[in-house]
Amino acid sequence: MPETTQLLAQVRAGAPEAREELLGLVYEELRRIARGQLRRRNGASLVTTELVHEAFLKLYAGPGADAKDRAHFLALAATAMRQVLIDHFRARQAEKRGGGVEVATLETFHGASLEDRGSMVVALHEALERLEGFDPRLARIVECRFFGGMTEDEIAEALSVSKRTVSREWRQAKAWLARELEP
Repeated sequence: MPETTQLLAQVRAGAPEAREELLGLVYEELRRIARGQLRRRNGASLVTTELVHEAFLKLYAGPGADAKDRAHFLALAATAMRQVLIDHFRARQAEKRGGGVEVATLETFHGASLEDRGSMVVALHEALERLEGFDPRLARIVECRFFGGMTEDEIAEALSVSKRTVSREWRQAKAWLARELEP
């Protein structure tokens, strides 16, 4: 999408109206990603619009203006949504359980109660931080795939690697996370 790339360049140059136009251009894509996030993590009391807006604000309080193209922007948006969800779940845990985080496996996530899903997302986030220290690209692939709902093709484009590399490293990252999340 050349128009997105042009708007991102204008945002980097400091044009405030370009941010508004950029949001309008990618809004539906961000809503699609957010709906996927909230569908998988329906323990969140956020709604799609809140998640999109919070992530967009987080992007422009941080590295969002440095996005080079559409794929890179969506990868950064996935990171921002992950951070918003983690902050949300941590706040809820602090209120409900005194902040105790339980370890869970990836396999138990879909069958878990709504309250336990928040704990699992936080446990996954913490494991992902450890993975990032070990292999940043593996962590980025998990983040884009799990938190961003991106396809292997989109991830390959965002990370400037082949689809085959993404596929191989996705399998590797899942295996590493499964070991890390074992109770």
